[in-house]
Amino acid sequence: MWLVTTFGFFSIVEKPDDRGPGTLTVRARVRGDLVSLRAKYLPELGEIEASPERDYAWRARVAKADLAAALGRIALDIDYANFKSEVAQRMGYAREQIYHEVWEAMAALQQQKLDGK
Repeated sequence: MWLVTTFGFFSIVEKPDDRGPGTLTVRARVRGDLVSLRAKYLPELGEIEASPERDYAWRARVAKADLAAALGRIALDIDYANFKSEVAQRMGYAREQIYHEVWEAMAALQQQKLDGK
């Protein structure tokens, strides 16, 4: 799952090593995004590990239940009418522009005829 927020961008997956302990791996391209996630919503987030050779350079593990609770708190804190404008205000114009590029790429889905899917 991708999670794009006003405080960071995350890719959340269940790696094979997560299955036994019931954890998920939260990955980020920017270490500070994981730091913000921990500080704002998820103090249970494990140690942030560097993986510069991988697709996402930063990652940490967390119990599924802890992440689920944090996602609920994130949703309850939404208090803005325009996501990209809020990103610009909180994270700066450069991050907003990157998010806009993602928005633009995803807007292509709306233009396609998906046969009712």
